[in-house]
Amino acid sequence: MTQLYFHCANSREVRIDHSGEVVSDLAEARDRAVGIVRSLIMQRDTQDWRDWTVHVSDADDEIFVLPFAFVLGKAH
Repeated sequence: MTQLYFHCANSREVRIDHSGEVVSDLAEARDRAVGIVRSLIMQRDTQDWRDWTVHVSDADDEIFVLPFAFVLGKAH
């Protein structure tokens, strides 16, 4: 079990995850990151999420980055 943090950012803004979440493996971390993307894009606002990324890290290092576009798919 590892405490990971899921920070979201684009070129103009950073949303820091101060509490993090305990996950058992990378698959669970990926699923959590995808869930964060889905919950943010479902908000009723005019935010363009295509250039955002989720930065998944532990207390010391970045583990992986998940672009929102991976979940959103390509624009038509």
